[in-house]
Amino acid sequence: MARNILARALQAFSDKTIEQTKRGVAETAQLIDTEASSRAPVDTSFLKQMIGHSIKEGGLKAEVESGASYSAYVEFGTGIFAEGPGGSRAKKIPWSYKGDDGEWYTTYGMVAQPFWFPSVDRGRLYFKNYFSN
Repeated sequence: MARNILARALQAFSDKTIEQTKRGVAETAQLIDTEASSRAPVDTSFLKQMIGHSIKEGGLKAEVESGASYSAYVEFGTGIFAEGPGGSRAKKIPWSYKGDDGEWYTTYGMVAQPFWFPSVDRGRLYFKNYFSN
């Protein structure tokens, strides 16, 4: 009898712990998603629209991503303004390129506009605080 009571209590504790973990994972993913979307610079809004998250493995895992192919260029900058690992590796500055409108443009690069890693850092702090209580 006592063994059954203990087994039920342990199962209830386990179930509650798993649910709290799932909630912490989901809240952290949502926070990073919201932060990154709000920090993303807006030109065409494509970058902002391509940020999203998904919950996986029954709620015990989450992925937050930016589906815009140029996200890293916005985050770290380009040309002489490139930051992050390796810095600028531009061989020819300034450089020219043909735009979608058919016109030629000359540039030295784009200044970094960090939106991703500040959001991840905020999510990391939230996650750490959530699970330390």
